[in-house]
Amino acid sequence: MSTAQITPEVLWAQRSSASVASKNIVYLTISVPDVPASSCKIDLKPSSLTFTGHSDTKKITYHVELNFYGEIDVENSKTNHTARDIEFVLRKKDLKEEYWPRLLKDAQKVHFLKTDFDKWVDEDEQDEKPDDSGMMDGMGGMGGMEGMGGMGGMGGMGGDGGFGGIDFSKLGGGAGGMPDMGDMANDMGGEDSDDDMPDLEDEEGQKEGESEKTSETTGEAGSSTAKPATPKIEEVS
Repeated sequence: MSTAQITPEVLWAQRSSASVASKNIVYLTISVPDVPASSCKIDLKPSSLTFTGHSDTKKITYHVELNFYGEIDVENSKTNHTARDIEFVLRKKDLKEEYWPRLLKDAQKVHFLKTDFDKWVDEDEQDEKPDDSGMMDGMGGMGGMEGMGGMGGMGGMGGDGGFGGIDFSKLGGGAGGMPDMGDMANDMGGEDSDDDMPDLEDEEGQKEGESEKTSETTGEAGSSTAKPATPKIEEVS
């Protein structure tokens, strides 16, 4: 049974700079799941990239050739191999403020090439985007790569996936980082706030008793202040 050969999906984005070489780059991601580093062949040249990789689990060989719009600085480009894909940060050779109008030399569109919207920033909004050029520090170099010869530099970002050992479980992400609402209620109002409320029936009875006392007091005061009766004058004949 022959092994199928397919063209993998390729995502790309870019940055540009006329003065800082580390910010004048192309982000490239080739989606090749379950392809071990030992089965990859990468040939990066100033004007092109050729990739071939085989997946034993999927029984698939991936192959793609890219001819770039402009030249690449091979020595200062980086790569990282993961279980899902191969990531590249390719440094453009010419320092320019302007973006490349496209990734490939040929203007014809190809079905496998797509914009990486997770990394893409419009040319006039680059200054507003946080500097992410430091992500290259943990990636392996491409210098002197010819076929499999450069694969030794693909040590990648390490077991933490390139996030510098950050433990995301400690950042409060997801429901696991939420405090218990019952404990919050106890801390704010004690065990049972209903115990502190007065009995409504006792309160109403107390009000009725006070009302009766007020009526009696008012009646006594009224009788004591009543005007005396006018004496009757009898006629004397």
